[in-house]
Amino acid sequence: MAKIKDSLPDEVIREIRAIGKADILIGIPSYNNAGTIGHVVRAVSIGLAKYFPHERAVIVNADGGSTDGTADVVRNAGIEDIESILLENPANNVRKIITAYRGISGKGSAFRTIFTIAKELSVKASAVVDSDLRSITPEWVELLIDPIYHRGYDFVAPLYLRHKFDATITNNIVFPLTRALYGKRIRQPIGGDFGFSDRLTESYLSHKVWYSDISKFGIDIWMTTNALTNGFKVCQSYLGAKIHNSKDPGADLSQMLTQVLGVVFCLMEVYREKWWDVRTSEPIQEFGFKFEVGLKPIEVDIERMVKSFKKGFGALGQMWEKVLSPQAFSEIESIVAGAEYRFTFPIDLWVKIVYDYALSYHRRVLARKRLLKSFVPLYYGRTAAFILENLNSSPFEVEEKLEQLCISFEQQKDYLLKNW
Repeated sequence: MAKIKDSLPDEVIREIRAIGKADILIGIPSYNNAGTIGHVVRAVSIGLAKYFPHERAVIVNADGGSTDGTADVVRNAGIEDIESILLENPANNVRKIITAYRGISGKGSAFRTIFTIAKELSVKASAVVDSDLRSITPEWVELLIDPIYHRGYDFVAPLYLRHKFDATITNNIVFPLTRALYGKRIRQPIGGDFGFSDRLTESYLSHKVWYSDISKFGIDIWMTTNALTNGFKVCQSYLGAKIHNSKDPGADLSQMLTQVLGVVFCLMEVYREKWWDVRTSEPIQEFGFKFEVGLKPIEVDIERMVKSFKKGFGALGQMWEKVLSPQAFSEIESIVAGAEYRFTFPIDLWVKIVYDYALSYHRRVLARKRLLKSFVPLYYGRTAAFILENLNSSPFEVEEKLEQLCISFEQQKDYLLKNW
């Protein structure tokens, strides 16, 4: 009980005792999301009532100290007219637990709270969804929970339809690198909306990451990597569009980029034995019906990204020369000297750069924070070229090009192994 008291307030412990046990839990981390979280809670409530009408269900809102009334919105959100939605009334009402999480600021502490409550309630299947979602539907609950509750899976990753210029960190780095390292084609390793079995949540709680930078900045990729490397049964579910508070990839994403990249490289150190002998990748089981929906265009400042890349060469060129192979650095020089209207950034060069940075992180060629910050202008250069190449491409054509990128990561993995 002492360990539970360290992570949960007394009133939450009392609520857990009052509930006793539950079958399904949906966690919603939040921080000042009063404008969107009501829709998320209603969609989740309907999904639980519609697809799991006889199961005991709990919604947990783990909040980071919101000052905009987020907790009140969660408390008051519900299903106004359930009879007009469902053919059959649920046997049990959905219970809610609303609590501020304890621990360091960040999503990881919210997840630890959610997982701890799930364990104490002996929940069989749980899921987490983002609190700023505008596109969540009740079907998400079924798609994240059913593979675990009825089909024996441990981890459900999301498959989204996103705008072709959204999620550039995932598309250009995290997805292809995770695939090449661990051999599983998991499309959204940092998607934000996941499903978990009871044995996986218990495994997560047994690790000592909850007071580390991983918990602060990279909990999504840590959870995915942990599931991939520790024998858990993994699948992915197609959720449709992900519409949330998206950002221009040309805007300042440097903090997010360096945080995520640092965690990915750190996990490469931890799980070296798991990825060393992997040479190819394989698809994983998919659930859900794929369909196309309209997506809001994303305004992109390509000129700003190109300028940031070229300015970065002037300020960081000597550092890049230490990190990159001579051939890669020479190619960067050529790109910087090239004409603006013909700006390109070849796939094979980009893969070599990512691997060079992983190697330099491993060897501590530079202080790691300096190393990661120096990567940012290179990311802007690659992203600008990717967008220019795909201005007139369909989403299907963009996916084909990302497949080529993934293949290049796999084919050049020997370079990483040879120089590790």
